[in-house]
Amino acid sequence: MTPQELKDLAHLRRARDLIDREYAEPLDVPTMAQKALMSTAHFSRRFRATYGETPYSYLMTRRIERAMALLRAGMSVTDACMAVGCTSVGSFSSRFTEIVGQTPSAYRSHEHPAVKAMPTCMAKSHTRPVRKASSRIEEAAMEAAT
Repeated sequence: MTPQELKDLAHLRRARDLIDREYAEPLDVPTMAQKALMSTAHFSRRFRATYGETPYSYLMTRRIERAMALLRAGMSVTDACMAVGCTSVGSFSSRFTEIVGQTPSAYRSHEHPAVKAMPTCMAKSHTRPVRKASSRIEEAAMEAAT
């Protein structure tokens, strides 16, 4: 890894830490890019290449992850939505369903006894949502591999 790539990685980590720390605040890609000391376009490309998803996608995944914990604790869908920094319950619900595979209301209504029995650090790791690549991307990857 070149010295410049190491510097870029350190700057990207600062931006990712900003997202992890201030996920409930109104964050946009230009603000994240500024934290990484990069132009918006360069930041978006490098972030995706490094972490496998766009900065906004990463932000929304972190928000959904935090919302999952709030919903397990019994918070209402609307309150969880607002608590994690989303402003539209409809958009939040759509993104939640896309990432988790069920609606926020359905997720909230299920029992989560295994998660409650785990230490918080383990529960966070085991319940972290994993964004699945769209079928179009998977098809392109399969086609490129052949």
